[in-house]
Amino acid sequence: MAQFEGVFQKSKLHPKPGGLMLQYGTAGFRAQAKHLDHIMFRMGLLATLRSKKTKSTIGVMVTASHNPEEDNGVKLIDPMGEMVAASWEDHATQLANAEQESLLTELENIIEKETIDMNEPASVYIGKDTRPSSGSLSQAVVDGVSSLGGKFHDYGLVTTPQLHYMVCCRNTNGCYGSATVEGYYQKLSHAFLQLTQNAPNRTDDQKRLVVDGANGIGALKMREMEAFLRSELQVVLSNDGSRGKLNHLCGADHVKVQQKPPEGLTMGAGERCCSFDGDADRIVYYYTDSDGRFHLQDGDKIGTLISTYLKELLTQAGLDLQIAVVQTAYANGSSTRYLEDVMKVTVCCTKTGVKHLHHAAQQYDIGVYFEANGHGTVLFSKAAQKQILELVKDPNANDEKKRAVKLLDNTINLINQTVGDAISDMLVIEAVLAIRGMSVQDWDAIYTDLPNRQFKVKVSDRCVIDTTDAERRAVTPVGLQEAIDSLVKKYKQARAFVRPSGTEDVVRVYAEADTQKGADSLAHEVSLAVYRLAGGVGDEPNWFDNINGSFEETTMKSKWVFLFVSIHIIIIFVRCLLNL
Repeated sequence: MAQFEGVFQKSKLHPKPGGLMLQYGTAGFRAQAKHLDHIMFRMGLLATLRSKKTKSTIGVMVTASHNPEEDNGVKLIDPMGEMVAASWEDHATQLANAEQESLLTELENIIEKETIDMNEPASVYIGKDTRPSSGSLSQAVVDGVSSLGGKFHDYGLVTTPQLHYMVCCRNTNGCYGSATVEGYYQKLSHAFLQLTQNAPNRTDDQKRLVVDGANGIGALKMREMEAFLRSELQVVLSNDGSRGKLNHLCGADHVKVQQKPPEGLTMGAGERCCSFDGDADRIVYYYTDSDGRFHLQDGDKIGTLISTYLKELLTQAGLDLQIAVVQTAYANGSSTRYLEDVMKVTVCCTKTGVKHLHHAAQQYDIGVYFEANGHGTVLFSKAAQKQILELVKDPNANDEKKRAVKLLDNTINLINQTVGDAISDMLVIEAVLAIRGMSVQDWDAIYTDLPNRQFKVKVSDRCVIDTTDAERRAVTPVGLQEAIDSLVKKYKQARAFVRPSGTEDVVRVYAEADTQKGADSLAHEVSLAVYRLAGGVGDEPNWFDNINGSFEETTMKSKWVFLFVSIHIIIIFVRCLLNL
């Protein structure tokens, strides 16, 4: 252990709070910033070991994405810009939770288990978002890397997708692009400008886009990128960080959950708008119609728009490549039916979580995946990219094929294939709408979402729920799935499923039907079945409480509105009595 004496001494400057236990999940570590100093130091250590093991540059991003400003977090990025290998998530959890006196033992256990040659050099790229805590926490990462003799490059303020991009560029020796922020802007803007040349005579109104930057890093980077776009996209940036708090009443998550525009954004009827989240790896679009009704274009709508565009180009280019859309059980049934029945696109369903969708998308020539929350991208296999490039260079291709394959080639360059990227996805969407001559209303009209409802039921132990078929069917407890199947038959165009939460003892219930009333009733009846068969705690789910309790997540109303109205009615009633 003598070789790690420097690590032990440095770790004393980043002590672990007694009794604190955290787990590395899909999004890495997330917690209040004040609890994360030791985590950051230790993730610097782990990233250095991962770099030595893979003989590649590893990324460490300090961010808590769409979480409140008071929180922070960290995630590791593997050599091709993907999320860190699942087996190393366990190492991260073990190392993070080791008490001070056993830290070096845990470090040596990882080295031994992974057969790491400590003489190998190590390289770590580091980035951070705009949270007040990110500066000191990223310095703790630097301390961890340095104490094990690793080299680091600190990019400072970058979006999460930009750091993923940098890591991939570095480990492909520049084949994916230049590992600089300017290189990122140049690659994406060049592809975007090439694509929009295919949509001549666009008016200023068609080029105008209102962007909610969530008061985060995406707003800063969008400002930097504007000059590269040469007015082909005229961004009106709101929530740019100059006044409001990060993710507070704004951002993609807020818009998706609350089903309404963010505060701090002015939008006219029919105007195309979008929102990033705090670290700019999610995006959702929306508009209000002439009657003031809000229309959301979430991840399902984004995935459908992009996949249908790609399918059409493949047909025009005469390329026999399999394109598939990867969804989760939460994808609206209307999107699935449209893709399968109308567009004849393969649809694959997988477990919730970006890492599951990314892995599934890799199995196809072209894999499109978007979670409903707006996180997603498109993956092109090496074989698919080779075929497209060969056709680009084919002198015998006719004009239609040449146009289609050039569009495909530029689209590949515009998409950040390493991870969901709000800026990249935004440019892809804008290019597709322009090329196809579509308004946001045209896009919205592709299909109509089925009414749906989400509830959650408190249980004594969420582990009693086990699922299969990409979390769409319950295996245990006995009788639950049979009960759900029986309830679904009562409603038209209905489906429902349950899945345990990954973080708390609750079971999440999702239901769809042809009417909102039907979706609400089905969700409530399934909630009762979960409560009775899966060890529900507290009072039995009440329909009224369930509906109002769901408004936090689906945002139709709230108990506070009900309370306010009730008090107001009582006041009026009392006044009437006094006037008698």
